[in-house]
Amino acid sequence: MELLAPAGNTVNFLAAMEAGADAVYVGAPAMNARNLARDLSMEEIFAMVDYCHKNDKKIYLAANSLIREQDLSQAIKTLATLEALQTDGLIVQDLGLVRLIRKYFPEIPLHASTLLSANNSLSMRGFADLGFERVVLARELTLKEIEIISSKTDLEIEVFVHGAMCFSYSGLCLFSSFLGGKSGLRGKCVQPCRRHYSYNEQTKGKGKNKQSSKSSKGKYLFSMNDLSGLEVVPDLQKIGVASLKIEGRLRSVNYVSHIVQAYRLVMDATPAQFPHALAEAEKLKDFAMGRSTSSGYFLTPQPADAITPHHSGNMGDFLGRLGAAKPFEDKLYAKLSLKTVLAKGDRVRLHAEPSGDRFAFTVKELRMENKAVALATAGSKVQILVPDWEHLLNSKHIDVYRVDVKQAGSKSKDKLLSFESCREALQGISQKNSTLVSEILEEAAPDLEDDEIPGITRKPRRTGKKGGKSSKKEKLPLEFWLRMEQAKTLLGKLPFVPDRFLLPITKENLALTGQLKGYLGRRMRDLTWCLPAIVFESEQSRLQKQIQQLIRSGFRSFQIGHITQFTYFGKERVYLSSDFTVNLMNSQALRLMEEGGMEYAQLSIESDRKIITELIARMRRRHSNVKFGMTVYGAPALFTARLAPEHFNYNKTITSPKQEQFSLIKKDNVTATVPVRPFSLLPYLYDLKGVGLDYAVIDLSNMSAGRKQLEELAGRISGGGKFSKLPTFNYLGTLE
Repeated sequence: MELLAPAGNTVNFLAAMEAGADAVYVGAPAMNARNLARDLSMEEIFAMVDYCHKNDKKIYLAANSLIREQDLSQAIKTLATLEALQTDGLIVQDLGLVRLIRKYFPEIPLHASTLLSANNSLSMRGFADLGFERVVLARELTLKEIEIISSKTDLEIEVFVHGAMCFSYSGLCLFSSFLGGKSGLRGKCVQPCRRHYSYNEQTKGKGKNKQSSKSSKGKYLFSMNDLSGLEVVPDLQKIGVASLKIEGRLRSVNYVSHIVQAYRLVMDATPAQFPHALAEAEKLKDFAMGRSTSSGYFLTPQPADAITPHHSGNMGDFLGRLGAAKPFEDKLYAKLSLKTVLAKGDRVRLHAEPSGDRFAFTVKELRMENKAVALATAGSKVQILVPDWEHLLNSKHIDVYRVDVKQAGSKSKDKLLSFESCREALQGISQKNSTLVSEILEEAAPDLEDDEIPGITRKPRRTGKKGGKSSKKEKLPLEFWLRMEQAKTLLGKLPFVPDRFLLPITKENLALTGQLKGYLGRRMRDLTWCLPAIVFESEQSRLQKQIQQLIRSGFRSFQIGHITQFTYFGKERVYLSSDFTVNLMNSQALRLMEEGGMEYAQLSIESDRKIITELIARMRRRHSNVKFGMTVYGAPALFTARLAPEHFNYNKTITSPKQEQFSLIKKDNVTATVPVRPFSLLPYLYDLKGVGLDYAVIDLSNMSAGRKQLEELAGRISGGGKFSKLPTFNYLGTLE
C-alpha cells in the first residue's frame, strides 16, 4: 500500500521523501484545485519528477480544477509537457481534460479526483469506461462502503486518510462561487464553511406580548475538524486500498514531515507492534499543529465529533486572545498572554470575530517588557509586531494561532536537479512538441472570430398602452423546462405552460406515475426523471429497480446527476440529458458528452457570460447536435453534505457575518444548504438565446411552490409586474 504525501513546494517535497513517503502529489500549474499563493513552476516539477524517477518514488500531478473555455489553450500546452515528463498519473475532475488526454495524450495515466464524488461501485464501472486507472474516493464513505466498492472493481482505489475535511461533497460545493465568483471547484474557495453563523431572531406571542429571542448566539455550524485515519490503517490495508493520501498542499513543512512519519510508523508496524506504533504516531500528529481531529466517516456515516460548533476550527496551536494594538516607535504592537511557546520567525494566524476573517503573517519582532527577545515560553506576557489589518481596530475578539514554526534551511536541496538544467530540458520539450501542440490547438481550441462572439441581446419592448398587459402564454425565446420536487405540484394547475417537466426519482413521485400518465397524455414524453447527484452503495439496487419501473411504464427520458450514471441504463433505448451537477464548463467536456450519446446538456451553473458564449461558439462551429441548457432560476444547494449533525435546526434561516441568509434542508440522503433568495437570469433570456442557449431550466426543488410563489414566478417569466431584484450568480460577473 502506497503512502501518498502532499507537496506544495520543493522544501515540502523533500521533507515528505525524507519522512518516508512512497509518492507525492503536486499541483499542475494553473490547473489545480488549490488556491496556492504561488503555483509550482514547471522547472520545479521537472526537478521533482527527475528525483522520483531516480529514487524509485512516484509523483502525481493534480490537474483537478474545472477548466473554463478560455483556459483550454493553456491546458493543452501543459498536458503536452506533462506527457513528455512521464509523470505517474494526472488527477483530474474536468471532463474536458479527460477527453483531451484520451484523444491526444494517451500516455498520461488518468486518476479520478475526489471532486468527482465516487460514492458507489457502479460509478467505478463508469470511471473505468471513461479510461481512469485510479479513483480517489469521496471522503464521506465508511470503511464498510469502501470495502464493498473495492471488492467490485479492478481499478486502483485511493483514500484520503488525513487532513482538512470539507463539509460539502467536494465536487458539489457552490457556496464560495455563489458569494462572489470564487469557485471552490477551481481552487478559489473563500471557505464559507469556516465562518460563524447565527440563527435568525424569532418572535413569540402577539401584539404587546410579542417577544423576540435568538436560538443561539451563533455557531461554527459547518466547520469540520480535520480527518485522522491512523487507527484504521490496518483496516484499509486488509480492504486492499492502493494508496493512502494525506491532504495538505498548502500546509507547512513541519506538518508534512510529522504526518508522513506518523503514517509510515503505523503502516510498517506488525499487528503486535501496532498499539505502540499508534501511540507514537499520535504524538507526531500533535506536533504537526493541525486542527482538532476525528476519524471522519470511516466508522460511521454520521460521526458525532466531525464538527465542534462552539470552536472556530482554526488550524494550529492556540496562543491566546490578542490585546489592543498600539503604536510604538512608528510600529504597531499588540499584547498577548501566551498559552504556549512562541519564537521569532514562527508563522501565526489572526482570527477575527464576528466576521470570521483571517490574516497570517510571520513574527518578525517579539518583545517582553519592551525588550526584543527571540523566544517566549507559555505564560509569558509579550508584545508582537502586527501588520496593519483593518480588524485590529474594529474587532474586540481576535484569537491568535501558531500555524508553523521557524524552519532551518533544508540540507537536501542539492538532491534536486538544478533549475537551469530543468529549464534547458523543458525548452527542448517545448520545441519538440510545438508542431503537435499547434495541430491540437487548431482542432480542439481554435481562435474565435469577432463575429462569432455575439453582443448583448435585449428583450424587445412591448408596444401599446403602458407597455401592454403581460400574458402567461407569452412565447419565450427559449424552451422552458420546469423542475419540481413533488409530482403533486405538476398535477396542480400551473399558471404557465413549460415545454418540459423535470421530477426527481423518489418513492412519493413514483407512486403517482399512473396519475401523471393520465394528466400528461400525449405530453408524457415531455416528462424527464432526474437521478440524484449522490447515490450511496446501499441505494444503488433500489434506484436501478425504480428506473426499470419507469421504463416499463413508458417513460424514456432521464437526466443524470453524475457523469458515470449512464451505467444505470445499459443498452436500454432512452433519451439522456445532464444536470448542472455534471459540471460542464468547456467545449471539450461537451464533446465528451456528445460522443457518449447525450442529447441535452446543462452547462455549469457557475458559468459567467464569457464562458457560455465562447463554449457555445466553438460547439456551433463544428455543427454540434447537442442542445445546450442552463439553470436560470432557483435556490441551488450551495452545500450538499452527508452529515446531519445534532446542532442543525432544519428549515430555519441562518445568517452569515455579512448578513447573507441561508436555510438548512434535510433531503432523502443529504443535507442541503440553500440561499433564502433565489438567483434569476430570467431578465436575460433573450441574451442567453442570442449566445446560443437552447433551453432554460427553472428549478423549484429547494423552494416553496405554493400558489403565491407560482404566480410571482409567472410574472417574472412574462416580465409583467414589479418585483425585487434577484442575484444573477456569476452571469454578469467573472468566474475566477
